[in-house]
Amino acid sequence: MIDTHDILETINMIDNENLDVRTITMGISLLDCIDSDIDKACTKVYDKICSYAENLVKTGEDISREYGIPIVNKRIAVTPIAMLAGANPGASPVRFAKALDRAAKTVGVNFIGGYSALVHKGFAPGDYALIESIPEALAETEFVCSSVNIGSTKAGINMDAVKKMGHIVKEAAVRTADRDCIGAAKLVVFCNAPEDNPFMAGAFHGAGEPDCVINVGVSGPGVVRAAIKKAKDTDNITEIADIIKKTAFKITRMGQLVAQEASRRLCVPFGIVDLSLAPTPAIGDSVADILEGMGLAQCGAHGTTAALALLNDAVKKGGVMASSHVGGLSGAFIPVSEDAGMIAAAKSGALSITKLEAMTAVCSVGLDMICVPGDITPEIISGIIADEAAIGMVNSKTTAVRLIPAIGKKVGEELNFGGLLGCGPVMEVNTNSPAVFVNRGGRIPAPLQSLKN
Repeated sequence: MIDTHDILETINMIDNENLDVRTITMGISLLDCIDSDIDKACTKVYDKICSYAENLVKTGEDISREYGIPIVNKRIAVTPIAMLAGANPGASPVRFAKALDRAAKTVGVNFIGGYSALVHKGFAPGDYALIESIPEALAETEFVCSSVNIGSTKAGINMDAVKKMGHIVKEAAVRTADRDCIGAAKLVVFCNAPEDNPFMAGAFHGAGEPDCVINVGVSGPGVVRAAIKKAKDTDNITEIADIIKKTAFKITRMGQLVAQEASRRLCVPFGIVDLSLAPTPAIGDSVADILEGMGLAQCGAHGTTAALALLNDAVKKGGVMASSHVGGLSGAFIPVSEDAGMIAAAKSGALSITKLEAMTAVCSVGLDMICVPGDITPEIISGIIADEAAIGMVNSKTTAVRLIPAIGKKVGEELNFGGLLGCGPVMEVNTNSPAVFVNRGGRIPAPLQSLKN
């Protein structure tokens, strides 16, 4: 029996604490669209996406209206396009990007992910061409998101890919400088990328996934913040963790409900619930506010990494009990431009890139949505990517880098992307060059802990 108190509590979470389902993401395999004729391949891609996702947006809107649960985004993730591009040597992969963009516009989703390559152990046919084309693809499309996996705990880190991605990130920003460098904001560089992540910009549909699947990302930083706010100053850390676990359980149960209902109505298998706390620029919907609610004067103070570790662990423990299938990233996101508390901390100087890097060792992603000076060199970008990949590789966790070089801007100035992407201050970076190290190429060997068989 559903308890009246639970119903009223959920209504309050939605009305006053920014509880929402952040995204319903349909994963679609495009492996059967591979064709040596790129025109035929692009037509197959467009037709399959439009056929499978025809009712995705309407279904999300119907569920939202009937249950009173806000479903903010409806998205699509597809097979890494590099796998299709390998059958078309000499043809520009940007044609696939444009087919994806047309399909996204036709079905009405706000983003489509999967303009991706998985090169953690080396480059297969299609990978290099796709990576080279990323800046052009992101500049000439509106809805397409891109990701590249350059390392894993099992494979080590592909330093040739790391070197290349420094240039790609910089060029993506340059090509969209007239739009606040939005191209770089739609590009993620991963280590240990998950195959079922519903969140953009890093979503893609892994080769081990079904032909079509529904994954849901549920978010509620505001709900956790409100719960922490009710705690007494005398409550110990164990009691704070317990509050977060109980709250995460309630949030995830709502996500499970939406995922199963969307699966039933679309006649598509339910994949996973990603229970990540994904913030927005809205006041009160901030991960930084949660950390400060635990007792920090401001996010970035000494103790921030420990508080984030507690939060991430408690969210996972509470959420995993509420859903039969938890996956994706599942933890706490710390995207600077998308979190009002992080923005404030960065502007005040309390939060630096160095501190953010330490925090990524215990959060669920990495250096996310960070604006850096426009004159940053590709080699420094590559060095930042390598550092973050090393944290992921050694700790057997997903890490990522989404840096936005603010072309024409310096430290203290700002980029404004609007909507969920928010705005971000340009943060200072260490300008000592890692060029000689980065340019050595090769592969950083997998760590000893990779030998688990």
